[in-house]
Amino acid sequence: MTYQRAERESVEQVSAGDCARGFEHRVDRVVVNAAAPRPGDFILTHGDDWTSKLIRFGQSLRYRGASAKYTYWNHTALVVDGDGAIVEALGTGVAKRSIHDYDATQYTVVRIDASDEDRREAAVFATSSVGADYGFVTIVSIALSLVTGGKFAFAVDGQLICSGLVARSLERTTAIFKHDPARMMPAELAELYRVDPPAPGTPKGRPPKRAA
Repeated sequence: MTYQRAERESVEQVSAGDCARGFEHRVDRVVVNAAAPRPGDFILTHGDDWTSKLIRFGQSLRYRGASAKYTYWNHTALVVDGDGAIVEALGTGVAKRSIHDYDATQYTVVRIDASDEDRREAAVFATSSVGADYGFVTIVSIALSLVTGGKFAFAVDGQLICSGLVARSLERTTAIFKHDPARMMPAELAELYRVDPPAPGTPKGRPPKRAA
């Protein structure tokens, strides 16, 4: 097996209706303290559009037995600043949004172990990708390889899927992946960073409104 490495500091399960540690919602603003997620950290969560369902199906073909738990997630996004801005690849393209858009959704914060410089590099890469098209061709390529067991891959340069965007950003840290990061799935990130899903029966809440 090809060597791979990814270090994390902590994992935080955020219940639907709450927000990540370090953020305090007040009537007129959100107060941020030093415990808040930092640039380079990422979230794992759930989507309900057709691409998320296809990702979930594809993950179930690869992750079975003890690894099946990692298919719980089908979406991910990278934190790019200390105020909670995130960058994520959606069906409408790569967009910059806010972690607070997910307040109604159960999500998991993965705080990575990385230097400030590496965190900045990861955030800069993700931010520079805003406006890129969604990688529909990459999704089809992953689905075909999972169904057939083949290793042939194809994609369109400049297009990104959610987990591919996060993995390519994390490459700017000390993370080393055994697969092409552009084609990684959310379950692969969860397995590599040793992120267990929340307890069975935990409400998933509702996904955020679709980005324009």
